[in-house]
Formats: sequence, structure tokens, C-alpha cells
Amino acid sequence: MEHPATKLTRPKTFSVTTAPTTSLSTPHWRNSIGEWPPNSSDLNPLDYAVWSILEEKACQKPHPNVESLKKALKKAWKETLDTLVKIVDNFPKRLKACIDAKGGHFE
Repeated sequence: MEHPATKLTRPKTFSVTTAPTTSLSTPHWRNSIGEWPPNSSDLNPLDYAVWSILEEKACQKPHPNVESLKKALKKAWKETLDTLVKIVDNFPKRLKACIDAKGGHFE
């Protein structure tokens, strides 16, 4: 099933001198006045939690090669599953904090 936001009201065009032009019907992720949501690292769990946890667990010592790092990251990921559940459960509070901050930084 095709997502509603992928329906085009006119065909794509592409040439060497111009970028593709498309006109989407009003996507569900825009607000009532057509604004796109902000891109906030405060709302990206990888940015505000996961990377630092993985780095702390997997990079306590230097790795001699990429394979060693990959192995350490996979092990850290498996050990982090309970924490990931807590991060997801806390997400509605983060959304509210972002709304209360009117989209601004809130940490």
C-alpha cells in the first residue's frame, strides 16, 4: 500500500539544469499552517542517548581493527536492550518538553 505522502499532484521532472520538482498533497506530518516539524537532536534517541551508551560500553579500550570494534558494538547493543525500552517509554515526556519549549532546546 502506498503512503499518502508519496502521491504526486503533478509528475516529477528532472533535467541536468534543474532539480526534480514535485508537489505533494499535504503530508500528515505538517502542522495546520503547513510547517514542517523541526529537526531536533533532543527528539532523536540515537543522538541524546544511544550513541553515548554504546560508546561508553564498546570503547573503553582502543580497538586494533574494525572487526574488534564491530564485535564490541554488537555486544554493547545486546546489553543495552533494557535501557532502550526505558528510552522509548520516556519519549512522550520528551515530546511534551519540546512542545512546552515551543520547539526550542529543552535540555
